[in-house]
Amino acid sequence: MPPIRILIVDDSVVIRKVLTDALAGDPAVEVAGTASDGRLALAKVGQLKPDILTLDVEMPNMSGLETIKEIRKSHPQLPIIMFSTLTERGATTTLDALALGASDYVTKPSNTGSLDVTMLRIKEDLLPKIKALCGRGFGDKKPSFPPPKPPQPVAVAERAKARIEVLAIGTSTGGPNALAEVIPAIPADFPVPIVIVQHMPKLFTRLLAERLDKASAISVHEGEPGKKIEPGHAWIAPGDYHMVLERRAAGIHLAMNQNAPENSCRPAVDVLFRSVASTFGANTLAVVLTGMGSDGVLGSQAVREKGGRVFVQDEASSVVWGMPGQTAAAGFADNIYSLRNIAIEIDRHVRASRQSSAVGKPIGVR
Repeated sequence: MPPIRILIVDDSVVIRKVLTDALAGDPAVEVAGTASDGRLALAKVGQLKPDILTLDVEMPNMSGLETIKEIRKSHPQLPIIMFSTLTERGATTTLDALALGASDYVTKPSNTGSLDVTMLRIKEDLLPKIKALCGRGFGDKKPSFPPPKPPQPVAVAERAKARIEVLAIGTSTGGPNALAEVIPAIPADFPVPIVIVQHMPKLFTRLLAERLDKASAISVHEGEPGKKIEPGHAWIAPGDYHMVLERRAAGIHLAMNQNAPENSCRPAVDVLFRSVASTFGANTLAVVLTGMGSDGVLGSQAVREKGGRVFVQDEASSVVWGMPGQTAAAGFADNIYSLRNIAIEIDRHVRASRQSSAVGKPIGVR
């Protein structure tokens, strides 16, 4: 199989050199060329025909955002990974880039104190995304998964009676745009609270919550310790913190911790899903959207073992069918829906479940 051809676009000669050296050691990839600004990148995309490109956010002559707009006119499917700074300006521009069609992003290592550490961070963060977006390696969207196993161990009839009291959503690569389609489609009178893990660093999660809040009928917030969850509100786990639920006399509240990452992630979907399943049991609906890797699979298992239900996004509408695909392959998905239909199905299922009797005593909010 030929190597993945990469075009590196950055106005810093140092960054171009570091990226080239960091990627050069992997036989699965090949740096096809570099460009110092967006205009040169547009010319080289046509000349070199790369499989993927990394793109700096801030560049002279033509910014990263302007470059995306132009590339998408002629190459709508070419994967683009933004290489952004971990600053408010960098995070804001990165979210703009994703909305314009960038596939994913990697934050530039800062204050590592060592070139070797910087290169290692780049390899660990960037290489898996390159391979996943180009259909290579773990968690990509091209391999076919085996047919899902029969649901287990809770009987389908028993699960069907459960009154949904909470919606939990997990996502990663492609998630900001998926959430931007799903959350604004949730009606203002949605009868249960929503808790979300989107794999993102701190600062990014707050800005994402603010954007979704402006676009949605429900209120969207970054999670805060001690906050009581309520219907008509959604909470996104803050970057670098796991988010869990705690049952108190006054209701169900959010809690944060910095326990070890799971699946190399913090926040992790598995952590949230396990907590939701433990708190709400069969009254849980979990949804796994587009994302690289397997985070969410074991959490979905926990939901199913407690009698809850699990929906996943389909392969065709996922940027990367890793998390939802592996959840389906493990037999933990009750239903698979396209991105354009999943919000409708979530709302329909939640409302239908609440018109029938719950299994056991519902826990938490009404």
